[in-house]
Order: sequence, then C-alpha cells, then structure tokens
Amino acid sequence: MTDAVPLSWVLGLSGALFCIGLFAALARRNLVGVLMGVELMLNAAIINMVAFWRYLEPRFITGQNFAIFIIAVAAAEAAVGLAMIIAIYRNWQTVKADEVDSLKG
Repeated sequence: MTDAVPLSWVLGLSGALFCIGLFAALARRNLVGVLMGVELMLNAAIINMVAFWRYLEPRFITGQNFAIFIIAVAAAEAAVGLAMIIAIYRNWQTVKADEVDSLKG
C-alpha cells in the first residue's frame, strides 16, 4: 500500500506548499493574505507529519496525533488572527500591513 506514491513525492508537495505559503506570508501587504500564507505553511506541516507517520511507523498513531494538534492550533490561529484584523480595521480603516506601523490607534 505504501508503494502507491513515493515518500519523496509527498515531501516534495509539502515543501512546495510550504514555500508558496512562506512567499505569501512575506510578500503580501494584505493581512488576510498573510494569514492565508501562514495557514498554507501549517497545512504543509500536517502533510509532513502524516507522510512520515504513514511511511515510517504506521503501527503507532503519533503522526495523526500531531496532525490533529496542528489542525487545532490552525483553527485557533485563524480565529485570533481574524479578530486582530477586524480590530486593526476598526482603528486604521485598512488591512494593509505597511500602513499599520504603530501601536497606537
């Protein structure tokens, strides 16, 4: 069953997804785009955890446990991130990261 897709292909997909997320998080000026980039990086980490679990130790459920933990962290991060973006929009009337440069509203 593990011969269907080689581990290197899955890791390549995860690496490409992580690079796309990193580029989106660093290059975007819109805070929602930055948040989406961080979510892509977390999804790449989930793919890595499940791939290593499946190909190295399928008897144990450690990879699945890590994946569920990362999904919970991603959900909490999205909720807190969107709340922060709404608060920033209420104070500065923008969601561009370059225009929000001080801690005072």
